[in-house]
Parts: sequence; C-alpha cells; structure tokens
Amino acid sequence: MVLRIFGMSIGVTVISLIVAFLYGGPTALALAAILGVLEVSLSFDNAVINATVLERMNEFWQKIFLTIGVVIAVFGMRLVFPLAIVWITAGLHPVKAFDLALNPPADDALVFPDGSPSYEKLLTDAHPQIAAFGGMFLLLLFLNFIFEEREITWLSWLEKPLAQLGKLDMLSVVVASAGLMLTAEFIATDEQRATVLIAGLLGMITYIVVDGLGSLFHTEEFEEGADGGPSQLVKAAGKAAFFLFLYLEVLDASFSFDGVIGAFAITSDPIIIALGLGLIGAMFVRSITVYLVRKGTLSEYVFLEHGAHWAIGALAIILFVSIGVHINDLFTGLVGVAFIGAAFITSIIKNRREDADEVDSEREPTPVG
Repeated sequence: MVLRIFGMSIGVTVISLIVAFLYGGPTALALAAILGVLEVSLSFDNAVINATVLERMNEFWQKIFLTIGVVIAVFGMRLVFPLAIVWITAGLHPVKAFDLALNPPADDALVFPDGSPSYEKLLTDAHPQIAAFGGMFLLLLFLNFIFEEREITWLSWLEKPLAQLGKLDMLSVVVASAGLMLTAEFIATDEQRATVLIAGLLGMITYIVVDGLGSLFHTEEFEEGADGGPSQLVKAAGKAAFFLFLYLEVLDASFSFDGVIGAFAITSDPIIIALGLGLIGAMFVRSITVYLVRKGTLSEYVFLEHGAHWAIGALAIILFVSIGVHINDLFTGLVGVAFIGAAFITSIIKNRREDADEVDSEREPTPVG
C-alpha cells in the first residue's frame, strides 16, 4: 500500500530533480530538493487537516481532489499565485511579472540598477496582505474547532473550558476580529494598517462563505446497518462535496502562503520554486493525506487532529506577527512538527493504556453465583 500511495510522488520527485538539473545544473537540483523538504515540513499539519475533510467526501470527489486539486496546488498556488500577487499589487502584466521573475538583478539584489524593484521585492512587499488574509482564514479554522464541544479532548485542561466559552454565538468571529485589530494597531506600520485590515476582512469573509456553503449542503445522514441502526456516515457528494473541495483548495492556499514567501530566502527562480514546492512538496503532501485516509490513521491516533489544529492556530499567530517581524521558516516548521509529534506520542500512550486496561479486565475472575 505504501508504494502504491507514494509511488507517483517518488516518480514525480525523480523527474523534477532531473528537470531541475537540466535547467540549472547541480545548484538548481539542490535548491529544488531543499524546497521540497521545506514544503513537506511546513505542510504536514495541512495533510492531517486535509485528511479529516477528505474522509467526508465520496470516492469520486476524493479522486477529483487528488487530481484536479493537485494541478491547482502545483501550478496555481506555487507558480500562478505569486505572479498574480505581483500583477495585482504592482500593476504588472502576468507575462511581464514572469519575465521579471526569470531575470532577477545581479548578485541577488532586491532592486535593479535603475532603482526598479525585483520580482522578489514586489512579492515580499505584498507579504502583509498575504499574511493577514491567510492568518485570518487559518485562525477562524482553529477557533471554530477549539470552541466546539467534543467527546475526545487532547489538552483537556484548556480545551474543555474553551468549548464551554464556545457556546456563545459567533465567539470565533469576535476573537478573530479582535486579533486582526490588534495586529493592525500594534504590529502593522501606519502605511500597512488599512491594507492589513481589508485583507484580514477578506480572509474572514472567504472562510465564512466557503465554510457556510459546505455546512449548508452537508447532510449528516446515516446508512442503516444490518440491525436496523445507523452504521456509518454517508460520504458527501454533489454540492456538499464540491464545497468541501473548494474549502480544501482555499485551505491549501492559506497554508501555501508562508511556503511561497519563505522560498525566496532560498531562490527567487519561479521554475525552481514550482519544481520544489509544487511538484515535489505538494505531491508528497497529497500522498501523506491519502495515506492518512486509507490507513485510518486519524481514527487510530485520535489526538492527531487536535495537534494539527493547534499547529494551525500557532501558524495563524505567526502569520500575523510576521507582518511586522521577520520569522524564520525553520521555526514555523518546527512549531507545526512539535504539535503533531506531541499529539502522535500522546495518542500512542492513550492506545497502550486502553489496551492494558482491556487485558486487565479480561484477566479478572468472573464472580461465582
């Protein structure tokens, strides 16, 4: 099963590295490999969240996400999206932006000799609105998860009180709005304030619309089991699955922001970025998502979903803070890995305790009479 799931990703990785070598020699090959590793490390929590949503979709829509969704993730977010950002923020035609990306200034300078900005500088200058939009979307995703009552809790001492507070209607929107205002007031510069507020508001609207449409068409119907009772949740199809698909794509975009921006610390070449982040990184993230769904890992390790959402909350805060303070991508990746790793370890401990309790109960003698 492992080879079947990861086989295509491995094949695409080999081809991508060969293309990178032919394109720019050993340096380009090394940069593409580094970017691939960066993307996987930054997006492992993305794969966990993707798996929780993908499990709710029927087989047809799962295939749509893993085919069309891959194309969108690879070429849309890792190649077209940065060009679109430069086009929108700087008013450059996409073809001109692409030419600018392929022909950077000498010595990795941020401006050309005539003073005009490079592609890297134009994209970096757009970071505040990108971070505000993505940060708000991810923050709402985290808050809606943490404010909901659940049978299973991970950090029970914190999650249970937060779930009680979550009974207040629209609390997640209130908290997210307060976070956006604090960011605009204390982190963004005076010139960035209006831009950050508008971008954050657009992120909030996007989340509410996409999540709301998904909930509108999602019906929690159950199939009838052999004993006449409910057996399993019916997989989403039709409009419900379409909006779940749309939700996943916006979610992937939000996760991709930090990776795309962070890639410029390594290279500004859009071809290498597309090969490393897109064809290598995004393909492996998709394979990890499929593996989690096929192996039932989320049901076996019950705290993984919790850990992923806490990682998302941390990433949202990091995006907001990064509007005014540079944050190393290595730190961002390690935070996500730390939450996922802690959730995985505690899930193993929980499973072992339950197995031990079950063995002990079987060994207890049956009372006579």
